[in-house]
Amino acid sequence: MKRISCLLLLCCSLQAFAQERDPAASGTVATDDLRAVPLYEEHELIRWINDNRHLQQVRDKDNCQLVQDIEARAEVLRLPSYQFLWGDMLAWGVCVPKQPRRGMAMIWKAAEQGLPAALEQLGRYYYHGTLVQQNRERAAPLMQEAASLGFEKAQFTWARWLLEGAGSPLDYPQAYLWLKQIVTADPARHREAERLSQGLAARMPPHKVKELNHQLLF
Repeated sequence: MKRISCLLLLCCSLQAFAQERDPAASGTVATDDLRAVPLYEEHELIRWINDNRHLQQVRDKDNCQLVQDIEARAEVLRLPSYQFLWGDMLAWGVCVPKQPRRGMAMIWKAAEQGLPAALEQLGRYYYHGTLVQQNRERAAPLMQEAASLGFEKAQFTWARWLLEGAGSPLDYPQAYLWLKQIVTADPARHREAERLSQGLAARMPPHKVKELNHQLLF
């Protein structure tokens, strides 16, 4: 019975998703009253994830009313942002019974699709031993990959880790360039980027730092 219910849910979600992409797919002309409305806009959900507000949105603002829709978009449509959201909900028991193993597996799926926030979070979890056994060798490439995708949060964290002894001196130049090219109106972030970049510069030969400075785009 449970299997049948899940199949019905997933079929409905797929139909709704098809109508979102192509309102004519239902065989009728969509109107404002009948058109399927996306659960969350993709860019909106990613912004919440990047700001660490996604769980608060689901639990506190939407009162856990959208759990089945989130699950369908994660499990069937395999949208990486929804995989991350669903995985985090499962890992921490937000609106659903806590299932850390299943949640981590879902976050890994989002990471495998290249979602920077998923790579960054997995890196942090392995670095600090959150939900998983601490494994800093596994954490480093995850954080570095997130940083390489332009995720500023990961670029700051990766630089801190390098100064704590992670990675190797070969990683300093790229991390330095990422920091020097961060554009922010936040004075605190600006000072932190400068502090970290100076820390990396102190570990490189002066001629290398000069060479890197000539590579800066702005």
